[in-house]
Amino acid sequence: MEYAISFVLGSVAGSTLGAMEVPVNQIMTGIISGTHLKPVVSGIKSVGALGLGSLLGTTALITSMTAMVTGVIGAASVALFLLRVRKSEGWPSAGLAAAITTTSSGAALGAVTEKLSMSYGMVSLLWALGIFTVLKLLMYIFVKCTCTEWEFCGIVTELNKKEQAKLFATEVDLQRVAMEMEQRIIACKMEKPKEEDLEVWKVKQREREEIKRQQRKGVELEMHQRTSRQRLLKAVDKYMEFLALSGIPMTVTAFVTTGFGIFGFGDYRFVFVILLVLVLSLSFWLMRPRRLSFWMFTGCMAMFATFAIAVLTVHAGQEVAGMSVKMRRAGQNITKENVSIWMTHTSSVQAISAGFFVSEVCQLGLGATVGGPMAREAGGKVIVWASVIAVAVLMTVEALALMLGVGGTAGALCGAAGAAGVSMGGAAALAVKSSSWGGTIATTAGMIFGLLVFGKWDIVKIGLQQRSASMLFQPVITTSSSSV
Repeated sequence: MEYAISFVLGSVAGSTLGAMEVPVNQIMTGIISGTHLKPVVSGIKSVGALGLGSLLGTTALITSMTAMVTGVIGAASVALFLLRVRKSEGWPSAGLAAAITTTSSGAALGAVTEKLSMSYGMVSLLWALGIFTVLKLLMYIFVKCTCTEWEFCGIVTELNKKEQAKLFATEVDLQRVAMEMEQRIIACKMEKPKEEDLEVWKVKQREREEIKRQQRKGVELEMHQRTSRQRLLKAVDKYMEFLALSGIPMTVTAFVTTGFGIFGFGDYRFVFVILLVLVLSLSFWLMRPRRLSFWMFTGCMAMFATFAIAVLTVHAGQEVAGMSVKMRRAGQNITKENVSIWMTHTSSVQAISAGFFVSEVCQLGLGATVGGPMAREAGGKVIVWASVIAVAVLMTVEALALMLGVGGTAGALCGAAGAAGVSMGGAAALAVKSSSWGGTIATTAGMIFGLLVFGKWDIVKIGLQQRSASMLFQPVITTSSSSV
């Protein structure tokens, strides 16, 4: 029975992640084959392939991180509020608040990104990233200076004076009652015990034990609430710091690379060397402290992901150039103009597909960092609730796709991807926590089974999308050959 339950929970988590593949691929195909590709193609001409890759990678990662962390902070705020009002965390309500916050913020950021790129070009995203990074930093400084350890934005406070006085009065009253009962019990023991006195003594003894039990229960409840409050406040501080600081390395990299492209140096090889030196230097500076913060590690990983997207964008164009040389040797005459169009198109599609891939992985990873610790305490409930929320978000986004638009829909999928990450993180935590190898294997097998049934095992998605991209560009080659 234990292995069956583990397999079912793993299957639920894997199925949730697999269900994400179809809507994500649909929205990505819509961007690649529609008019939204035009500003991306124009962006390569203005900032170069390397600059475009780093710019799109930074935009995708910062959007995903912001949406996910906003959801986590919203959930923690709701949990803190419920902890003060109802004396319980209310995790289902907090999870629902996280899904709504993540989805709405992702949709808003996606819509803004779409509007800026379609109206003002890709370079406008660079200035938007700079302004957004400064605003996040100022917001973090403001919250850090105005909120004390026991206060979070005026919503949650430690026990105020009135509650403390009430608690103190209750403790004094309980102590007085206990002393009176103790005196009565001693008096009963000194006298010659009668049948009625023994009954009274037993009743008083039970009352005394009940009061002590209530005292212990009250103390345990207070300690639990205090511990939960401290954990939630630490989580809020941790993710606020992550939200404000993790995007700085990526933004610096995008500014440097795109700046070279704007000034006409985007196609020079030394820009790649400068970008590599910049990434390595920032990574060494961030990883140098002995106390490695969460935002430092994640910022380094995101910066390397941005660098990888930029390299893949350049590599896609180089592959087209190499293919055109082979075609010319085979006797097909292709003009330089057509080759240039083909290279630009291929690089643009590669930048978008790689950006989607790292954005989805970022959402899943951040969701897993939240779902893992929760599942270790709450068990399989976290997996089931996260999966239900993910399916609900997917259905809602699908119903509102026309109203949200392409950018809004792509951003709103962050909510579903984050919930799927929470479910997967919970399943992974249960697999590790299992007391036997059988439970670990059953949970892992369930995750793989659910992923294979409801989706595709697309860990190598970038390579698969390169192949699909070459199929999309086959009409371009045919047109070029026929025109010649």
